[in-house]
Amino acid sequence: MEQYKVILVDDEVEVIDVMKKKIHWNDLGFDVVGSATNGVKALELVEKLQPDVVLTDIKMPYMDGLELARKLNQDYPNIYIMLCTGFDEFEYAKEAVHLEIKEYMLKPISAIELSESLMKLKTTLDREREEKLNVKKLEDYFQEVLPKLQSNFFISLIEGRVREEDYERFLLDYRVDMKGPLFCCMIFHTSENDVPDGMNPLLLSMSVEREIKQRLMENCNCQEFIYMGNTILIMELHSEDEIAQLTDKCDRFCRWAWRIMGAAVTAGIGTVCNSLYDISISYEGAREAVSYRVLYGTKRAINIAEIVPKESKKAVPLEETRMQELFRAIHVGDQEKIRKEAIKETEKLHKNAATISQYNLATMEIVSGFFKFCANNSMDFNEISGNVQNLYERVTQLDESSMTNWIINMSMAISEKLRSTRNSTSRRIITDAQNIVKDRYMEPALSLDDVCADLGVSNSYFSSIFKKETGQSFVSYLTDYRMDRAEEMVLNTDEKSYKIAEKVGYQDANYFSYVSKRNSVFPLPNTELPENREQVKGKIHER
Repeated sequence: MEQYKVILVDDEVEVIDVMKKKIHWNDLGFDVVGSATNGVKALELVEKLQPDVVLTDIKMPYMDGLELARKLNQDYPNIYIMLCTGFDEFEYAKEAVHLEIKEYMLKPISAIELSESLMKLKTTLDREREEKLNVKKLEDYFQEVLPKLQSNFFISLIEGRVREEDYERFLLDYRVDMKGPLFCCMIFHTSENDVPDGMNPLLLSMSVEREIKQRLMENCNCQEFIYMGNTILIMELHSEDEIAQLTDKCDRFCRWAWRIMGAAVTAGIGTVCNSLYDISISYEGAREAVSYRVLYGTKRAINIAEIVPKESKKAVPLEETRMQELFRAIHVGDQEKIRKEAIKETEKLHKNAATISQYNLATMEIVSGFFKFCANNSMDFNEISGNVQNLYERVTQLDESSMTNWIINMSMAISEKLRSTRNSTSRRIITDAQNIVKDRYMEPALSLDDVCADLGVSNSYFSSIFKKETGQSFVSYLTDYRMDRAEEMVLNTDEKSYKIAEKVGYQDANYFSYVSKRNSVFPLPNTELPENREQVKGKIHER
């Protein structure tokens, strides 16, 4: 193990010689590298030799031991100081304590006493050296993993997951030295479809990343990392004028990558931002720029700041996505008509969408149209669509053929669900109406309007489904139900006919008698029919 370096300081040369000879320095783990007869010369040696220990006398010319100790504590706080003197005075001892002297010994010093002090000091120095080595190991490990920590930090930044109150601390902890004043995010996307024969797409992407480091990061203060399969660059800029040159440089790289490597690389350049904390905004712009490769082609750089103004000039109104004919076909359940209208919707979508934003908006309107249609017809759209996660995003990525098939399949599924829902809904409405009659048949004013109001349906719709399900009109059903209840009372009670009439909802006993005989339900004794047949017909008409 490396030995600790010692400098001996005493105004008597003989004392220094004796200490060199009497003490087995090397055996104790020390090496006397120099000596001086006063504090001034000792300081010169310290600066030159950088010792671990200084053993000094107090009483010396030019600069005494205490003054030397003060300067060493000030300029070299890691050096251990040992004082030895023949002056057994309390003031010296107090000053030595104040200066944090590790060892204070009185002359004459025996070789045994000094050797014991050196052994104790060796133990202390060994412990401190080990601690320093551990810290060094930690620092080395930190330096090793620092690039990964920085990459994770920047990924959190572009995802917008760093809290503002933590931002400055992370910059210091991860030693990010990017002062700006401007920043920009760039995304390099390597196509997995255009890959040279025999080349693995992942290896090609890694080769592109290596070339980006060598060709684009030189003389630039930037951070590079891989995210979502793309190479991301966070660039520090000094002015906005640099972004045009940067775009051209990236464009040249993309063309070079295709010509030399056979890699179809698209570079998306995001907007310039004033703070590294806002780099997520630039990242979103870069992502959008990369998505425009479907319109402008790959193997090139696309600056979102150049694209957006052009698209704003194209801001012609989109033809509204009208799905009425498709929904009408779904209502009717005509599969051939559904297929025909679905194809029309896809053709209209690709015809009218001049930009990525317009295409995405139009596809989302189609999905929303299906969603609203299902909601208006009491159906669960998510269930019908298979509870697909991120459905809007997935649909926008479908090509024309896949989009057509998706619209057809969704329309067919909704139509089938609508048919079954209608049947169950109709049966539920009929059952609810029959229960209303059962609970309220004794009310004279109970009418078709009342039942429809309670059910929340129109008279025409209710009448049509009631007739379809029961084979008779609602008025006929109500009359038959009342007559059935009246017959039970006639057979099981001694009630007068006018009382029975009141209990089944007829205030006019004569009219009740007429209705019962007209329906040939049962005879009612002691009841006279009205003399005026026209009056009876009028009441029937009113009912």
